[in-house]
Amino acid sequence: MTNVFKVPEKREELVYTAKIAEQCERHDEILFCMKRAVKMNPRLSSEERNLLSAAYKYIISARRACWRSMSSMAHKEDSHKGKTASLFNGFQHQVEKELAEICSDILELLDKYLIPAADNDESKVYYYKLKGDYHRYFAEVESGSDTQKNLALEAYKKASEFTTSLKPTSPIRLGLALNFSVFYYEILRSPDKGCQLARQAFEEALSDPEVLDEEQHKESALIMQLLRDNLALWTEDSRPEGQDDETAMEELE
Repeated sequence: MTNVFKVPEKREELVYTAKIAEQCERHDEILFCMKRAVKMNPRLSSEERNLLSAAYKYIISARRACWRSMSSMAHKEDSHKGKTASLFNGFQHQVEKELAEICSDILELLDKYLIPAADNDESKVYYYKLKGDYHRYFAEVESGSDTQKNLALEAYKKASEFTTSLKPTSPIRLGLALNFSVFYYEILRSPDKGCQLARQAFEEALSDPEVLDEEQHKESALIMQLLRDNLALWTEDSRPEGQDDETAMEELE
């Protein structure tokens, strides 16, 4: 099949094409256009930011789900031993390779373009949170190495430094708290720290009298519900194996 996609030359045309691609759920085209737009001018609007991160979220989520399923199968079944072991391992390694490539791709974009160009606290929290997220995804498949864990921790802590100017009910601030707490719980195996972080964010947002606009209120309410759900699961120590607690929040891009 011949590729007839004509690459726009102007930045505004690239963003417009990415919006069309989003409506058609063509995530590869969204990434193609938005990466070019970032390199032309890395100072993104909220809408542009969400286009980029949602596209990466889509392509990484399928591979994370696949990797988790395969990891679960490897522990529970004997059918991946003996003659079939090389086939199973080869497929799993391919998924891990794809995960690593996607993570490396967005991390390079963050380090070279997006973070250096961030000119306000909201953008800095957003981008450092993304950096923490993708180092965390790296850490999931590199369980024997502390490198990605340390890089994720460093990025999440950096994001936290810029939250003081954001409202406690800010979806971006709450989203950071949610994912950072998941990182402590799942990756660092520090349930007490994860619960403390989640509880503090939830209580601060609950006591904030400031009224958000309708769209932000919906986002914040959903993230607060996820924080509360996680706290209930974690304190009861009954979280189902393999559950991805922050997935729903990440889909609020």
